[in-house]
This record gives sequence, structure tokens and C-alpha cells, in this order.
Amino acid sequence: MLTVSNLSVQFGKRILFDEVNTSFTLGNCYGIIGANGAGKSTFLKILAGDMDPTSGRVILEPGKRMSVLNQNHNMFDEHTVLETVLMGNKVLHAIKTEMDALYADYSDENADRIGELQIQFDEMNGWNADSDAAALLSNLGIGSDFHYTLMAEMEGKLKVRVLLAQALFGNPDVLIMDEPTNDLDFETIGWLENFLANYENTVIVVSHDRHFLDAVCTHISDIDFGKITHYSGNYTFWYESSQLAAKQRAQQNKKAEEKKAELEEFIRRFSANVAKSKQATSRKKMLEKLNLDEIKPSSRRYPAIIFEQEREAGDQILNIQNLAASIDGEVLFQNVDLNMAKGDKIVVFSKDSRATTAFYEILNGHLQADSGTYEWGVTTIQSYLPNDNHAFFQSDINLVDWLRQWAKTEEERDEVYVRGFLGKMIFSGEEALKKCNVLSGGEKVRCMLSRMMMLRANVLMLDEPTNHLDLESITAFNNSLKNFKGSVLFTTHDHEFAQTVATRVLELTPQGAIDRYMTFDDYLEDPKIKELRAKMYA
Repeated sequence: MLTVSNLSVQFGKRILFDEVNTSFTLGNCYGIIGANGAGKSTFLKILAGDMDPTSGRVILEPGKRMSVLNQNHNMFDEHTVLETVLMGNKVLHAIKTEMDALYADYSDENADRIGELQIQFDEMNGWNADSDAAALLSNLGIGSDFHYTLMAEMEGKLKVRVLLAQALFGNPDVLIMDEPTNDLDFETIGWLENFLANYENTVIVVSHDRHFLDAVCTHISDIDFGKITHYSGNYTFWYESSQLAAKQRAQQNKKAEEKKAELEEFIRRFSANVAKSKQATSRKKMLEKLNLDEIKPSSRRYPAIIFEQEREAGDQILNIQNLAASIDGEVLFQNVDLNMAKGDKIVVFSKDSRATTAFYEILNGHLQADSGTYEWGVTTIQSYLPNDNHAFFQSDINLVDWLRQWAKTEEERDEVYVRGFLGKMIFSGEEALKKCNVLSGGEKVRCMLSRMMMLRANVLMLDEPTNHLDLESITAFNNSLKNFKGSVLFTTHDHEFAQTVATRVLELTPQGAIDRYMTFDDYLEDPKIKELRAKMYA
């Protein structure tokens, strides 16, 4: 279907890809993974023809069509929503545009050409194009009221959905998507997961959403050491098997029989979880053929995120009564009552991200509530990771001096001690002396996590903590929160994060709050809660 032949990419002296030869076949979904800077987005741009390699070529099977999720959200501002979707099939749209122009200036001379175009249009099921595009939009939460709205008038999050519909339109043979779940809510992501899991053509996707990769991928394509290697299975299987491979390689003296027994136990455990997957049959076959020797040690570095408590909190953590907030007269949430118990890990979410951010800003004294009260337990120590951390990185001091600002003792101000914290977050050697005002988004979040670790709070508040982080950092962060003995309030668009950390769900709506002790998946799937949520947002 799609073949990469002798592909090399070099920027100056840096070699990103070195003589890569690989292929992407019909019916498979490939999740492209790799450390930050490994070249994931660059590789997709080359596949899409938006960037030329240093050498080598990309070959799409003749007669096949490729579609790419557009990253330029303003590119179609002069077009209506429906037309933007139709433009996803360039050939069909070109035929339709030419036909419309010829009809507008009809003459006997162009009648033959119109006839030719109509035949092509009919063969491509063009007469149903508008209704097909409308159905796609509706499935993505864009109702018919918006279909003839100009893209320039659509808010950012809705534009993303329209561009997603554009990429999916017309059943392309190869579908390329870079971070397709960004700015989508959980319901829309769920719809996309089901769509792609049943998609019969080839999908190539880059995503930091592990739940999404697990739901849709038949293969993981790992970019490492300048090469691309395909592994059968989803992200969790790749991660767990690579961890097992690394562990076994580190134990060189371990007997072959013990390694085999450990491998068989791993396969049994994973097979038990595979039954729910739409790719269950193929994955079971893959497990039978598993050979850990095929999985190479990775060059990735995982941060050591360890949250410790200065002291254990008492039973009273946080009490909220009748809390409400609004912006310019628009109600974000109201009637919020919450008695947070010791050890609660609460995922706080809303269809409006402004509501969750306002909630945290109120609890941290940065914003005045419209009404209601909140009270922290006297034994609690709070630490907050805001969605917008810009204010923390205005000066040009280095990272050692930056982190020193939150040291509580002379020992903690010692450079060796501070460097130890930074080293855990992969700022080693000279990296610890970088100026804090030149950091990337992911580096800033890792610094904020270092700060939180140093504060040793027993209550953590996290507003979209996985934004800008790579898969390695997200995985380490996720595991750390699962093991944390204190209490947590957090908001995330990472489904896996929410499902594996939260013991309680708090949803903020304009009509009130929904508070349940249950897992995130159970909350989303409960029929009674679905009915209640619909009323709350009505």
C-alpha cells in the first residue's frame, strides 16, 4: 500500500533517519512512537509529501488515495464547514467544482465535458457526498446548524472536528493523523476510536494518548536509533514487553528456563486482557509468536517522578459548599458541594475547560467565587500544577536557582541536592543550567513537577498535567500518581490517566455537580449518569 525506500533525513550534522526501509499494509493501524525530537512529525510530513527527504522516496500504490489531518486550523476560513469536509477528497471536489462552473456557463460546447464529469462523479458516489459529509459532521458533534457556517466563524475546538471530518471523508486508502485527539472531548475521542478500530484501510497516527493507541493500533512503529521498527500489538503491549525485555537483558545470568517461564506468564496475563479488543484474534496470534529478542533496548529516558508527603494528612481534607463561578455572566458551574476524604483521587472534568480551571484557581485563592465557601483541613499541604504555567518562567535564571526558590532548608538549597531533583526529571549535567525562560512546553512541565516533588505536599491539584509531555513522561507520571499515598484533584484529557488514577469522579456543569465514587470508564458508560449529564448540559 505505502512503501518507504532507503529514506534518509539529515539536518546539518544531525542524522534523523538513516536508510529506512519499511512498508505500511492494508487494514493495519500503525501508531508512530518515539522520544521527543526523534522525528515523528517529520516522518508524517514526508509520508504526506509536505517535506522532501535528504534521500530515498515514498511510494503510494497507483490508484490509491491518501488523506492527511490538516494542522493549519485557519487554512479553510473562507469556506463553509460542509465544503471544507468535501475538500478532503481532492479529486471529487475538483470534479464537482468544474461541473458547477460549467453549469453556471452552460453551452452546447461544454455539454460533452459535463457528461464526462458526471460519469466520473457518479462512479465516485458523488451524488451522496453532501449527505455523507453531513453524517460525518453530525457524528463529530457538528450539527446541521453549522454546516453552512464559514470556518472563520467557528471556535477553535469545533474547527478541529471539522478538519477531522475532512480527513476521514471519502474513505481514503491511507489516512495520516498527527495528534488527532487534541482538543477533542472524551465522547468524540470514543467515537473516533470506534471508527478507526473498524476502519478497513491503512491508518498511520502519532498520538500521546495511550488509551487511543491501545484502542485503534494493530502495530506500534518505534522510531529509535534513526530507524523505524514495526511491532505487532498496541501501545500497552509494546511498553510492557519492552520493559520485560530490558529487565531480562539486564539479568544476563538468568537461566533460559526462568526467562521462558517469565515470558509465558506475561503472555498469559496479557491474553486475559485481549478478549475485549477488536483486534483480539490477530493479537493472540502475535502473542504466540512473541520473541523478546526482537525488541531492542530503547534509547528513551523515563523521568523518576516520586511524590512524597512531608506529613500524612488527617481525615479532613477539603470541604466545599455551594460553590459557583461564571465568566461575563455565563455560568461555568454552580451548586458544587464536596467533602473530600483522605486518599481520594478525584478526576474533575467538564465539557467546558474554563470551568475546571476556574475551580482550581478558586481553591488556590487566585480567583473569587461567585458564591459558596471552601475550607482546607488544617493538616493539609497543597501543591498546584496550573494549566498555564507561564508566570513561573519569566526570569532568566538557570534551573538550579529556579528550583531553589521552593527549598525549605539549607540542605535543600545545596546545588547537589537541587541537581538531584532536576536529574530525576532528565535535566542532567549542563541541562540543569539552562535559562528557565527558554524552555519548551514539556520542559516547563517537568520543572513544575520537580517543584511539586520538592514541596512534598499531601494534596496535589493538577490541571491538564500531561499537556506537552511525551509518552515516557506521561507513563512515569501516571504510575507515580497511582502509587501516591496522599489525595489528588486532577483534570486531564488523557483517558488512561483518568481511568487508572481516579477513585472518584466530579463533573462540573452549569446546572450543578455530579459526584460519584466509581472509575472513570464506569462513569462514562453508566446509562443513568448519561441521562443525568444530558439534563445538566441542556
